[in-house]
Amino acid sequence: MHAVFRTRAAPLALTALCALAAPGCWAATWVYVSNADSQDVSVFELDRNAAALKPVDTTALGGNAMPMAISPDKRVLYVALRSKPFRVVSLAIDPASGKLHKLGEAPLADSMANIDTDATGRWLFAASYPGHKITVNSIGKDGAVGAVQQLIPTAPNAHAIHADASNRHVFATSLGGDNLSAWRFDAETGRLTAHEPALTTVAPEKSGPRHFVWSGDQRHMYVLNELDASVHVMAYDKERGTLRAVQRTTALPAGFTGKPWAADIHLSPDGRTLYASERTSSTLSSFRVDASTGQLQPLGQVPTEKSPRGFAVDASGRFLIAAGQESHHVALHPIDPATGIPGAPTRVPAGKNPNWVEIVDLP
Repeated sequence: MHAVFRTRAAPLALTALCALAAPGCWAATWVYVSNADSQDVSVFELDRNAAALKPVDTTALGGNAMPMAISPDKRVLYVALRSKPFRVVSLAIDPASGKLHKLGEAPLADSMANIDTDATGRWLFAASYPGHKITVNSIGKDGAVGAVQQLIPTAPNAHAIHADASNRHVFATSLGGDNLSAWRFDAETGRLTAHEPALTTVAPEKSGPRHFVWSGDQRHMYVLNELDASVHVMAYDKERGTLRAVQRTTALPAGFTGKPWAADIHLSPDGRTLYASERTSSTLSSFRVDASTGQLQPLGQVPTEKSPRGFAVDASGRFLIAAGQESHHVALHPIDPATGIPGAPTRVPAGKNPNWVEIVDLP
């Protein structure tokens, strides 16, 4: 198994092949759900043939477990703890059982709303909502996170941070500043430096940019705004690392009258469908993606777990798994292959306050 995952390219290529192959191509698919209030991670196995999530294990962490990230080689799960002392736990993934083994802990500079690795797996990015900052930690050869290497103050409420596919450009949202900051990234040194333009404004004011994803071809970025539940389509110039707004739509159901509280956003593996979660209505929105323009056609909403803070789409594109912060359950939605719309779910208990979902396929 170690030979399969020696490089980043190998698992990605194998996952792409499996997505095109018959069901059962993967040896195993493990699902990890972080639970803030029970301070642990639930481990499930996704059985595609049975359309079921099967409980495997629970890993106690001793802190408010929230954002997670997977190493590029799929060997390590990183979990940020948002209770003091703020830290990130590095957990080795047993490919045979899906169970987690602690490699170590490292300090984080603040309570972090989002973490992610760079493409090399040598650096961990983090964004702090209460601390208004982004940071970079080192990652050792054993996969364990090390010390903070860089700390950069940002506009209020940094919420998400990710590198593009080239690993040369990094963006971070500022929910309170209504913008995305742009950074040049040096993977040799792990240093971020200000890009030009440094900021891309997200209109209107107080929309609250939260999470974002790129299209597979890197021609578009999709930004979900927490405070008005709008979705922005941004044209992305991958050579220059710049953004330009081209469309704004909504993840709110028709007739919605409450206070919007959007949470998470993901694309289907084939890039044809975009999904977003909204916590007040406890719904998942689906959008058809125009392959040529990247623009979105709303397909409507389906109900899911109460307060769906986090969700993920499996690599086959056949299932969406949503975590309900207030229901303490996760929902396994089958996805209609013709429409891309999630169907009625089966429900599985998780820990208390489940909020983040990561899926690991092992070919």
